[in-house]
Amino acid sequence: MYIPPAFRDDDIESIRATIRGARLASLVTATTDGPVATPLPLFLDEGEGEHGVLYGHIAKANPQWKLTPIGHALAIFSGPDAYVTPSWYATKEETGKVVPTWNYVAVHAYGQVEFFQEPERLLGVVTRLTNRHEGARAKPWAVDDAPADFIAAQLRGIVGVRIPVVRFEGKRKMSQNRPEADRVRVAQGLATSDDPSDREVAPLIPLPV
Repeated sequence: MYIPPAFRDDDIESIRATIRGARLASLVTATTDGPVATPLPLFLDEGEGEHGVLYGHIAKANPQWKLTPIGHALAIFSGPDAYVTPSWYATKEETGKVVPTWNYVAVHAYGQVEFFQEPERLLGVVTRLTNRHEGARAKPWAVDDAPADFIAAQLRGIVGVRIPVVRFEGKRKMSQNRPEADRVRVAQGLATSDDPSDREVAPLIPLPV
């Protein structure tokens, strides 16, 4: 990922927060058949290994796990993003030398991927993923709410994913390269947008205190 210095995010807590906030990731592996990608939910076990370990699962019918990966796998996590119109810039009124851009947050995680099929390990991953996404519900569903034989049958249809992370790349492109007046106007424009995604980005624009 191309990361100009102004947009580099090396803060591990910020990177972990982006991973936790991403509802869906993309798992990319290079193979002799070319690159292969699968969208899937992943969670980071922050206490395992030097940089944490990513876990998830894919369908057994998905050929990605059967193709020997070349080098490290790449897991892509996307955070909030928004289109930025040049009409918001104070610079537009001063010189007219402005163009549209896109603000966004992204994290790339790299590591050697392991695919596994042991039922106990799969159950652990499925349970942790379920608890993560059900936890905030008033009446959360739990894996053991379903019959054990049914869950066992479902587990036979998936393959686990484990990626010990060797490095992260974090990027937070939030108009840091724009003059203060432009950043103020961008934050105001996003905050008053009808699009809830825009309003999510607004408080991420760095403003003077």
